[in-house]
Amino acid sequence: MGSGQTVAVFGAYGHTGRFVVAELRERGFVPVLSGRDAGKLQALAASHPGLEVRPASVGDPVSLDRALAGAAAVINCAGPFATTAAPVIEAALRAGIAYVDVAAEIEANIDTFAHFTDRARTAGAVIVPAMAFYGGLGDLLTTAAMGDWTAADEAHIAYGLSGWQPTDGTRVAGAVSRQRRGGARVVYRNGRLDYRQDDATTLKWPFPDPMGPREVIAEFTMADVVTVPSHLSIPEVRTYMTVEAARDLSAPDTSTPVPVDERGRSAQTFLVDVVVRSGGDERRAVAGGRDIYAVTAPLAVEAVHRILTGQTRTVGVASAGEIFDAPGFLRALSSHISLELRS
Repeated sequence: MGSGQTVAVFGAYGHTGRFVVAELRERGFVPVLSGRDAGKLQALAASHPGLEVRPASVGDPVSLDRALAGAAAVINCAGPFATTAAPVIEAALRAGIAYVDVAAEIEANIDTFAHFTDRARTAGAVIVPAMAFYGGLGDLLTTAAMGDWTAADEAHIAYGLSGWQPTDGTRVAGAVSRQRRGGARVVYRNGRLDYRQDDATTLKWPFPDPMGPREVIAEFTMADVVTVPSHLSIPEVRTYMTVEAARDLSAPDTSTPVPVDERGRSAQTFLVDVVVRSGGDERRAVAGGRDIYAVTAPLAVEAVHRILTGQTRTVGVASAGEIFDAPGFLRALSSHISLELRS
């Protein structure tokens, strides 16, 4: 449990930020509500009596320092992370506290590794980017599937979503990413990122029951192409997305998530199917659950818990599978996800 430790949440009033705040409270932490919009912070605080509100802006380092003062860690939930990650990381380094974010933006995660790896290692700081459904969960599953393998030939991460009602933040972050790479799509091949202008293809992916085989867009690339290669020797990392979910994401009139239960989760379900291959051998890890935004909260909060209780394997900038015991981490989420490891 959190033992009353304070954790700052930047972007607390956003869709994912609200789930993170609730999860922190449930785990015994004391969230500090932070973000740019003071009015939205006060409205959120009205539903969480007793929590402190500390408005801050990424353009105002002093306000960020105030927001993080006395906190044990910060969880950055405010996208686009191309804009917010670096200033909040800088504030975390000044405060000497751990930083976790939920960035799904490929380029923002590349920037975090490129710009902060040496500084964070020298300072003994812990920075965990992409500690979310995209990037974090896929990396943990891939690491768990690898088991005692030190290398593999290829990793395939297939996302089976029943549908996708994107948040406004998802749409903005996606637009920023597309603009940064000039509309190109990115793939991870031969040990490096490759930017391409051709169209992705579709194929049928053999999801296990209850989902079963589904049409997916091949090379629908997510943050896993940054997190997985950052610590695993796998030269080919491919990600896939069910066609229905990809269409929902691209349609301009798809609604934002609609809550259907007391926790604010949507009816969306997911299955993440990871296959790693080495020579003629294959290993698999499968996780299922509900609401990709809601499940990001226990992922990020479990990360903070493990950092603050010393359950880490390294310092510096590190993805989830590198810094945490992947099978143990996944099993700790048993109330949020189903898990099956096959070798």
